Amino acid sequence: MAISHLLSPLPSLTGQLTLTGRSSSSLPLNSNPHFPKPSPSRERAATLVLRSKGDDSVDASDRLISAVCYFYPFFDGIQYGKFIITQYQPFQILIQPLFPAIKAFKSFPFNGFLIFITLYFVVVRNQNFSRYVRFNTMQAIVLDVLLIFPDLLERSFNPTDGFGLDVVMSLDSTVFLFLLVSLIYGFSACLFGLVPRLPIVADAADRQVL
Repeated sequence: MAISHLLSPLPSLTGQLTLTGRSSSSLPLNSNPHFPKPSPSRERAATLVLRSKGDDSVDASDRLISAVCYFYPFFDGIQYGKFIITQYQPFQILIQPLFPAIKAFKSFPFNGFLIFITLYFVVVRNQNFSRYVRFNTMQAIVLDVLLIFPDLLERSFNPTDGFGLDVVMSLDSTVFLFLLVSLIYGFSACLFGLVPRLPIVADAADRQVL
């Protein structure tokens, strides 16, 4: 009711205002006063502020899709944790809830390739998805592509004991820890609507997302 009262038309202020004092004078009041219009710069600034607030918000669906994508490189590279998972029980407890999903992912040898094709052509190259989703999806894809290098190194250098085995164990454990940290960091950042930027991976993802 207060708002409607404020928005109701004001009564016409016609007539004369008499000022009393040492000398009396009459000032005519304009029945149709003109108020200065806001400057275009202020209107433009307000528009930019509102637009920037709208762009900064990330939809819940975009957050969820982006967060789930980071499971793809982790599932694809879970074999690099074979040494560290068997040696340290906390890692077993941490990974145990994901065992059914990992088993389903590894059940078919071409699952990784099919998911790669799906994510790249259905999500990254699809302008219907927001850039936030396409960037995070591409970052997960690039991270998975980088797994080719430790895989090639392990296939060409596959010792069974001695110093060589220690090197392979260290390499595999390092790759696994990087994948695990990337999963935790990327997943949690996306849930909060932030943009996770992984070292090396983020720049390559930026160049692929238009």
